[in-house]
Amino acid sequence: MPHFEDDQQGDSKVLTKTKTRTRLARPRLYKVLLHNDDFTPREFVVVVLQHVFHFTESDASRLMLYVHKNGVGVVGLYPFSVAETKVAEVGSLAQQAEVPLLCTIEPDTGDGDGDGDDDDSRGDDGRHGDDVN
Repeated sequence: MPHFEDDQQGDSKVLTKTKTRTRLARPRLYKVLLHNDDFTPREFVVVVLQHVFHFTESDASRLMLYVHKNGVGVVGLYPFSVAETKVAEVGSLAQQAEVPLLCTIEPDTGDGDGDGDDDDSRGDDGRHGDDVN
């Protein structure tokens, strides 16, 4: 309800209250990169992609071959804490299996669509569909 205030001349003025809305920015996303090496068995890489990143067997195989041919591939885009956890999980599994599988984090520049937001090629779990092909 507006508040009325009388000034010295008897005129009434309406004082309005402005509401400000705080808009939360989306968290910055980070690329989780999988690096090729000459020692980690391909089957192990596929199992890791299925277990840690929830890829289907066919998508995991496709990405494993992409990484094998190109040296590195983007496994997914995640907020920093999630990306950090996924990299630690991969590192732990690699250490247990005594293989040198390397997974790293890199800030996403958003160069896919210019601003890094609302990328339609990314699945609900953060995976980037373009990098699987």
